[in-house]
Amino acid sequence: MQDAFIQIFRGLGSFRGDSAFSTWIYRVVVNTVLMTRRKRHLREVSLDEPVSVDYTPVQRELGGDDTELLGTVDRVALTQAGNELPAGCRTIFILHEVEGYEHHEIAERLRCSIGNSKSQLHKARLKMRKLLASGKKRIGRRRAPGTPGKVPAIRPLATAA
Repeated sequence: MQDAFIQIFRGLGSFRGDSAFSTWIYRVVVNTVLMTRRKRHLREVSLDEPVSVDYTPVQRELGGDDTELLGTVDRVALTQAGNELPAGCRTIFILHEVEGYEHHEIAERLRCSIGNSKSQLHKARLKMRKLLASGKKRIGRRRAPGTPGKVPAIRPLATAA
């Protein structure tokens, strides 16, 4: 619990006011607890002391699913799915979800309406869900003849000076 208070105190300057202060404190506490639990699972091994004679290696199950990774989205699949998005949807998706811009900032930056920004983000999210749910067989597929050529890959957009 003390660790959470220390994290709250250290992070007070990073509170942006986007949500209620109590919500921000709750997230800091939850994240601190999760990090503490993760650290407990690590076994400390001395690199200075020799390995004991009665050491037996840990049995490994090859070919099974890694329970630590189940349910997580593979970074490569996520990038490939993002590259499948139409250019407008992808740009707004990156600005909002990756770079953290708000809809009014995106609309101002791209010279479009806030409603258009919201609509394009919604379409991008639906398409991403569909691509990620359908698995790797759909991601990276070839485009049908007559469709536009290669779309630029996902990369951070340069900030306006």
